[in-house]
Amino acid sequence: MEIESIFKIAGVGILTAIINIILKKSDKDEIATFVTLAGLIIVLVMVLDMLGGLFDSLRSLLNLY
Repeated sequence: MEIESIFKIAGVGILTAIINIILKKSDKDEIATFVTLAGLIIVLVMVLDMLGGLFDSLRSLLNLY
């Protein structure tokens, strides 16, 4: 796994946490929940993309397809 991917995921997590804290302090709990959910979806898409690359590597390694 590339270290850049880990930094991207950590960056999205930190940014999401900061925005979430700011929104909760300004009594916008509903929007903070949506921001957290959006951050989670972004990270899941990144992880799914990495898993797709892993499966492509395994397929080419095992000469499938």
